[in-house]
Amino acid sequence: MESLNLPVFDYNTKQIGGKPYIFDVLRKKYVLITPEEWVRQHVVHLLLNQYGYPKSLIRSEGGLKLNQLQKRTDLLVFDRNGKPFLLVECKAPQVTVTQQVFDQIGRYNHVHQAPYMVVTNGLTHFCCCVDYQLNTVDFLDDLPRFDGGTHGLPGGP
Repeated sequence: MESLNLPVFDYNTKQIGGKPYIFDVLRKKYVLITPEEWVRQHVVHLLLNQYGYPKSLIRSEGGLKLNQLQKRTDLLVFDRNGKPFLLVECKAPQVTVTQQVFDQIGRYNHVHQAPYMVVTNGLTHFCCCVDYQLNTVDFLDDLPRFDGGTHGLPGGP
């Protein structure tokens, strides 16, 4: 798989029906390795290993209803009170992060109301904080750590 601008992590793979699968520690099963899945798995391990997020508070590929359509969020992290905290949209490395991608995560976050959003293609990463009172979005240099500190996100704005 392609080298990304995210920390390397230990992972398990296997072939199923001649196709590569990777073990997803959140879903506790092997999933097909697509370019987007490769990015998602890197982000999951980044959140767990570098930023201190508990595995039990991260949901992968969760469903949501948007304008009568069923959609799926790539990753949604909850706070200890069960409220959405961080929404992540992963794209394949060859997909350029454009305004359309930000519009997509914005629509998803209109439903979830998470204070933090991340968009990444594994090479370029953007994190922003949403202030719903002031109706503003501020781009950050780093992801929020689960404990409130910062660690340093490679390839940020």
